[in-house]
Amino acid sequence: MIQMQNNLLHSRAYWVSESVIAWNVDDVGKEGFCYLLSSNHASLSISNWQIQGEDVKIKLQEDRAGLPANVVEKFPHIRGYRAFRLPPNLDVKSLLKTQLAVAIYDSDDRCRDCTGLQLPGVLDELYSYNGPLGAHYSEEAVSLYLWAPTAHAVHAYIYKDPSGDDPIEIVLLEEEHGVWITKGPKSWEGCYYVYEVTVYHPSTLRVEKCYANDPYARGLSPDGRQTFLVNLDFDQLKPDGWDNLANEKPVIHSFSDISIYEMHVRDFSANDLSVQPEFRGGYLAFTLLDSAGVLHLKKLSSAGITHVHLLPTFQFAGVDDQKENWKSADTSILESLPPDSDQQQALITAIQNFDGYNWGYNPVLWGVPKGSYASNPNGPCRTIEFRKMVQSLNRIGLRVVLDVVYNHLQGSGLIDEHSVLDKIVPGYYLRRNADGFIEQSTCMNNTASEHIMVERLILDDLVHWAVNYKVDGFRFDLMGHIMKSTMVKAKNALHCLTKEKDGVDGSSIYIYGEGWDFGEVAKNGRGVNASQFNLSETGIGCFNDRIRDALLGGSPFGHPLQQGFVTGLLLQPNGHDHGTEANAESMLAASKDHIQIGMAANLRDFVLTNSDGEEAKGSEVLAYGGTPVAFASCPTETVNYVSAHDNETLFDIVSLKTPMDISVDERCRINHLATSIIALSQGIPFFHSGDELLRSKSLDRDSYNSGDWFNRLDFTYNSNNWGVGLPPRDKNESNWPLIKPRLADPSFRPQKIHIHAAVENFLNLLRIRYSSPLFCLRTANAIQQRVRFHNTGPSWVGGVIVMSIEDGHDGFPGLSQLDPIYSFIVVVFNASPKEVSFVNPSLKSRSLQLHPIQVMSSDELVKTSTYEVSSGCFVVPQRTTAVFVEPRKI
Repeated sequence: MIQMQNNLLHSRAYWVSESVIAWNVDDVGKEGFCYLLSSNHASLSISNWQIQGEDVKIKLQEDRAGLPANVVEKFPHIRGYRAFRLPPNLDVKSLLKTQLAVAIYDSDDRCRDCTGLQLPGVLDELYSYNGPLGAHYSEEAVSLYLWAPTAHAVHAYIYKDPSGDDPIEIVLLEEEHGVWITKGPKSWEGCYYVYEVTVYHPSTLRVEKCYANDPYARGLSPDGRQTFLVNLDFDQLKPDGWDNLANEKPVIHSFSDISIYEMHVRDFSANDLSVQPEFRGGYLAFTLLDSAGVLHLKKLSSAGITHVHLLPTFQFAGVDDQKENWKSADTSILESLPPDSDQQQALITAIQNFDGYNWGYNPVLWGVPKGSYASNPNGPCRTIEFRKMVQSLNRIGLRVVLDVVYNHLQGSGLIDEHSVLDKIVPGYYLRRNADGFIEQSTCMNNTASEHIMVERLILDDLVHWAVNYKVDGFRFDLMGHIMKSTMVKAKNALHCLTKEKDGVDGSSIYIYGEGWDFGEVAKNGRGVNASQFNLSETGIGCFNDRIRDALLGGSPFGHPLQQGFVTGLLLQPNGHDHGTEANAESMLAASKDHIQIGMAANLRDFVLTNSDGEEAKGSEVLAYGGTPVAFASCPTETVNYVSAHDNETLFDIVSLKTPMDISVDERCRINHLATSIIALSQGIPFFHSGDELLRSKSLDRDSYNSGDWFNRLDFTYNSNNWGVGLPPRDKNESNWPLIKPRLADPSFRPQKIHIHAAVENFLNLLRIRYSSPLFCLRTANAIQQRVRFHNTGPSWVGGVIVMSIEDGHDGFPGLSQLDPIYSFIVVVFNASPKEVSFVNPSLKSRSLQLHPIQVMSSDELVKTSTYEVSSGCFVVPQRTTAVFVEPRKI
């Protein structure tokens, strides 16, 4: 009987359309009956095998034909469920506001089974809505619109200020087809409000009064508890020249010209002494044109970086917006401790939930700038300062990408202070499992973009950021948990924006994300999802983890010492067991194939000669898990990277995977070599901020909450932050035995000369990439025609990749000329610890010479790279990328 009572806490049945309920119940049988039960006041209970407390009891008829095709398409995970038909002419809308259950009764009226219902299907069918939502402003009034079709009543509590005192007004909203509406006076503008939603909540089995912010909030109180009524069109919220910013945007002729630099807002300036204290770690630090950080960004922009990708800047949990509440560790104590001590991490973790640091992947409200990055979280300050940041970055030649996290939410349920959507329409916005409990595969509270009004909220939010903040691109966190149809609609909605109508050229907005396929959405479990292989031919970019893993070795989830192409696999072993020498040779050859495919923009149809000497398409070369390496149909669908905010920094992972006894000089060369492969590949290159500075997080594999201490960036180039203590215990303790001796060894620490050289080398890579359009080919056909790999087949020179790019000329019919300066380019990547010679007859008799940027480099080693015309022999020193160019004959 206790188990039967608990059944009401589950929601194993789905009300999928106005007339159909789906339930994976056992056969009802000839003697059984299925009923829908409704209780207006949530009074359902079970006693003596009877359900009591219902106000309505409706007999259902099983449809032996099963679920309709459109239902199975929308809810593929319930395709095998039984279908039960409701009687016609039922007042469904009133029932949806009540506590609901379905139950199977035997002929003696004994309840055999029962469960609650999941309602998104029927809510989508009856209440999907395209009208206004949120706060809307006119010359005379402020109007509020809230979609809450299951609510019994909605009140708006209006406050003059965010102090939490008594409201100046409590307004009852009127319902029209599931949308609650009120019109208030113009004097509401600048006030604050909270919704009180009276609604049945399945988590408590009661009708509750839920207090929540507006899902369409555009401003917040400093404590985040009230929605701020802010009119974003108000002129005083716009920096000088804001309305004309669309005409000042850095020019992007093609998405193939994009290169991305990923950065956390707080990392950028929290430790920059050239930034005044009140601006450090916030939006306004980007507006100081002579700070160390901005001067560094100017160098990147001048060399070729086009976009700055900012980690989440919407309202997230984990950092109090009111800085006076923050706690901090004593820096003088931290600096006095040994480089391999466990005391730093203990001091940081003791206050990590009360300091000013978090990456921000714990969303509360998507449409409001994060208050902790503003100099003042109250009023419109965060709006103004965010706009100033975008404007300033644009004016130094950088477009702005926002990291958006639509796949999950921090809060759920009735009590959680961060819960918003699940208080307003309980059970709708968050994806549920077969028992009715929230899916958690993303880490918490997965959202359900397959539901119409969830998708609408995502699309509206994207357009809001594009139009009201003139954002230039979006990176989608765990994009594979969003439906493909949602992503395609998102791209179309953004690309439809125009300067004339919206003040924005939407066609220049680039979107990309993490196309990982796992959890309940894997293999299209909830519909066709936005995973790597599903997004081909959409023009939406996906991160290419294949090239990352091949370059570095293993994966972020494998053994930390597993080596890869640039970290010494076979050629300089670190003592980790990679199997037999033959196995290591095979792994190295496979890595080379994966990298070459990635360098050809990870195109499915790119044909290369693989390590077995056979011609194969990118889609025919398999990764270690048996899935194809290539997934893209065009170059802008691939975002190539070797490191990002997740996992260890590039320098840290190189320091971990390479042998203990190599020099720091060699590690720095490996860092540069890995970056060079990304920089000179077709597709979109993506760089983690600080890779060009040899950035270290003291080997922290997940620094999302590790504070400023482990995440420090130094744009004065004095330190790379290596050896600031053992990284936090929670995510790193199992690796401490590997980490500790490395941090303790002073020879691992780069000096200033290494950091300065790394910055120069990175800038030179960017200059080389943008010295020729051949590095940024725009179509798959152009890449197939022009890009070749030469050190291929079973007799390849180990650790060496040789790539050529052909431009059109008189002797090459059918190939148009793209580059007015160079007619042919050869790039040799030597990951070997020794100098290599490579001869290929097809590359002889060329007028190749070392790229002039490398000739002028302060790297003396790269200058020793040579090419012999008569034999086609290239000689390239150890751990070096050499670029040879053939000047066009005039």
